[in-house]
Amino acid sequence: MADSASAGASRGRGFGRGRGQRGARRARRGEEKNEWVPVTKLGRLVKANKIKSIEEIYLFSLPIKEYQIVDYFLPKLTDQVMKIMPVQKQTTAGQRTRFKAFVVIGDENGHVGLGVKCAKEVATAIRGGIILAKLAIIPVRRGYWGSNLGEPHTVPCKVTGRCGSVMARLVPAPRGTGIVASPTAKRVLQLAGVTDCYTTSRGSTRTLGNFVKATFAAIGNTYGFLTPDLWEESEFVKGPYQEFSDFLAQKQRK
Repeated sequence: MADSASAGASRGRGFGRGRGQRGARRARRGEEKNEWVPVTKLGRLVKANKIKSIEEIYLFSLPIKEYQIVDYFLPKLTDQVMKIMPVQKQTTAGQRTRFKAFVVIGDENGHVGLGVKCAKEVATAIRGGIILAKLAIIPVRRGYWGSNLGEPHTVPCKVTGRCGSVMARLVPAPRGTGIVASPTAKRVLQLAGVTDCYTTSRGSTRTLGNFVKATFAAIGNTYGFLTPDLWEESEFVKGPYQEFSDFLAQKQRK
C-alpha cells in the first residue's frame, strides 16, 4: 500500500484532493512578440537606424503607415480609453450592434495621438483604437507664460479646436496653476505633456467624442501658428527617401 502511495505521489497524484503537479503556464498570444518586419520604405529606414528620431519624420511630413515605427521611437507611451459607446446599424436582418472606442495615447512629453475604432467586440475596438492613435500621433509645441525660465510648461499661445458644435480653447497659464479643465480635456493635456493651462469650451460638450476631437485639434494647432522665434531661415536638406535612395533600391532580404 505504501509502495502504491509513493508511486502515486511520484506521478503527481496522491490520496488527497490536490491537483498534482501542473505543467508550466503557456505564454499568451499577446506575450509572444514576433520580430518586426517592415513593409514600407519608412519602416525599412527606421529598422536600419537611418532615421534617428521621430522629429525627422515630422520635419518632412512623411506619413506613418506602421505603428511599430512609433513603438520604436516612443517606447513609453500611455494609453487611456476615454469612452466606449454602442452604435447600431439597421439591416434587413435586424439591428447590428458594434462598439466604438475613443483612445488617447501619449508619452507626457510632447507627443499625443487620438484613435477612434468600431468593432463587434470591445477588446477589438480598444486594440484597434490604440493602433490608430499611434498612427495619428502628433508633436505638441509647449511654451511659457511670462518669463521663459526653466522647461516649457504651457501652450505657447491661445489655440482653438472645433468638432461639430464643440469648440475647445486653450489659454496659457502661469507656472503652478495646473490644468483648469474638465476631466476629459485634462487627461488629454496631461498625456500631451502640458502642466499648466486654462481652458474654455462651448457647445454640446456632453458629446464626449466631439469634445475629445476638439481638444486634440486645439493641441495640434500649437504648431500651426508661426511665432517670431520661428522666423529664422532654415536650411533645406534632402529628405530621407532621397538621401537613402541607394539603400531603398536594394532588394529586402527575407
